[in-house]
Amino acid sequence: MENKKIVVAIDGFSSCGKSTMAKELAAKVGYTYIDTGAMYRAVSLYAIQNGLMDATTINESALQSKIATIKVDFRPNKKGGSDVYLNDENVESKIRTLEVSNGASRVSTLRFVREHLVAMQQAMGAAKGVVMDGRDIGTVVFPNAELKIFLTASAEVRAERRYKELLQKGENTTFEAVLANVKERDERDTNRKESPLRKADDAVLLDNSTLSPEEQREWLYRVFSDTIAK
Repeated sequence: MENKKIVVAIDGFSSCGKSTMAKELAAKVGYTYIDTGAMYRAVSLYAIQNGLMDATTINESALQSKIATIKVDFRPNKKGGSDVYLNDENVESKIRTLEVSNGASRVSTLRFVREHLVAMQQAMGAAKGVVMDGRDIGTVVFPNAELKIFLTASAEVRAERRYKELLQKGENTTFEAVLANVKERDERDTNRKESPLRKADDAVLLDNSTLSPEEQREWLYRVFSDTIAK
């Protein structure tokens, strides 16, 4: 059983801590961590930097004509994790702003963007031994993943977490603005035509609104170990 490799798909709402959860599990069990949300953020950054998207509109035809030239990959950093690269440029810090985050939710509604990135994600996880988090990993990217988790928490709890994170990074914002952004992204993610956010029928549901980080880690490793043992 020690050599058994599986795909772990973690989906859920924004600011639930999916990336932290996935990252910690991957590090603990020696798997590769793939942050699919960061890939959509990279496309968002590309669109913003190239004048293809502003606060209200997206030049879809122009973005579609460029989508094949957009390459996103993950490379190890000195901290033991990995950074996101957009066309060979390290954009790890640039993709974490509220503007890029909101843009990521918008470009993710476009079919050609999703098809381009899903193909990349499936290639990354083909050999298994990966933990991948996002919005449609268990439903679209890896519907046959051996372990699927769907993560949720109240909008207020998620906004508070995101607000504190942004303040630590020096972002000038308010809790109200972050809460509004969280609710807007929830609406967009669950109602978009292309791969809307939903819990896969065979996914394990976890509401972490009141869980401590340690309680969540213990729960996740127990569920992972039970799946491996099957």
